[in-house]
Amino acid sequence: MFVLAVHALRSMRSPLGKKKMETYEKWGWSKDEILPAFKTYPWCMMMSEDKIDKVMDFLVNKMGFETSIVTNNFALVSLSMEKRIIPRSLIYQYFLDNGLMKDEIYFGFMWWLKCTEKIFIKRLERYETKAPGVLKFYREKLDHAD
Repeated sequence: MFVLAVHALRSMRSPLGKKKMETYEKWGWSKDEILPAFKTYPWCMMMSEDKIDKVMDFLVNKMGFETSIVTNNFALVSLSMEKRIIPRSLIYQYFLDNGLMKDEIYFGFMWWLKCTEKIFIKRLERYETKAPGVLKFYREKLDHAD
């Protein structure tokens, strides 16, 4: 982790690092939010500006979350859009729309994105009686991502 932090710190001093800082700032992050994110999870500065924009655009503009959801969970920027964020978000939205769970916007959604694949599949299996085909739908989305 130390080597990664040193590498990320070096990149922050370059024009590319400044562009990444500007990208986060464009999405409403302050320097006071970016620096603690970097200290805790240096990988967040290793993501491309395009990746940062895609994750933020999806979560803020498509899913309707506040920018703070990522500010407080900055590791989300490193998750795969195709293999984790989009498929799990679609399932989460389906569950909310069909009253299958409470509207736990921040904590519930973060769990859906952060948990391991094995645990996530077990959760979907529990809901298979209330939402027939949800597991199949999720697997189809993952197959499409591959």
